Amino acid sequence: MGIRVYRPTTPARRFTSVLTFEELTKKPPERSLTESLQKHSGRNNTGTICVRHRGGQQKRKYRIIDFKRNKDGIEAKVAAIEYDPNRSAFIALLHYVDGEKRYILAPEGLTAGQKVISGPGADIKPGNALPITNIPLGTLIHNIEIKAGKGGQLVRSAGNSAQLMAKEGAHAQVRLPSGEVRKIPLNAKATIGTVGNHDHENIRIGKAGRKRHMGIRPTVRGVVMNPCDHPHGGGEGKSPVGMPAPVTPWGKVALGKKTRKHKKYSNKLIIKRAGKK
Repeated sequence: MGIRVYRPTTPARRFTSVLTFEELTKKPPERSLTESLQKHSGRNNTGTICVRHRGGQQKRKYRIIDFKRNKDGIEAKVAAIEYDPNRSAFIALLHYVDGEKRYILAPEGLTAGQKVISGPGADIKPGNALPITNIPLGTLIHNIEIKAGKGGQLVRSAGNSAQLMAKEGAHAQVRLPSGEVRKIPLNAKATIGTVGNHDHENIRIGKAGRKRHMGIRPTVRGVVMNPCDHPHGGGEGKSPVGMPAPVTPWGKVALGKKTRKHKKYSNKLIIKRAGKK
């Protein structure tokens, strides 16, 4: 996968870059695996904005992804590698020998025509899914389940992978992309390989309009607002924050304060926190 840059015909073009999409083999999505996606623009069921700076995105359909990989022992052929507007990773369309079709996250190196399979007896090849207890130590994995049978929840974005570090008792130790080392049940499933489209992080948006197409509206600093809109607002001319620490629009400390609750079930499963040596 490569990155295409443009001639600087306009100020925006000078800094814009896009993917070349060389890996993609099909444009229209599988109709039976798509469903309509309603826009919410950051609002809840009462119409209150609970996530700011959202709205106005390009219309798109949702692709139903098989995160569980529970079709064990049945081989599937990769029919196509497709673009998914709902995530950073590409997706692969599988045609199973019994006629069923499913989408999965496309790992790096997976191409159209290859065969994948899930289950305890699967080979250690990119795209195959099997319980962690059957995966050798040191293997790079993605789409990891936290609870067996619930479906993959960890390591699903483009270019990411986790590494299986150790197995002890009923749990395995997995190092996540953030550096956190946590315990995962041995009977939980994971997919072999690294998530594809690793060049996603190198893309430069280039202009504000492209961000608007993604559904992200402008973000305004609190210090340039009025006092009724933000605690940082007000004052004559360019004024400082005027309080011991920066706060959110609702008065809560914004920088440095830990927000994770102390009594959390998964605390005992975390061996090493992210960013700590």
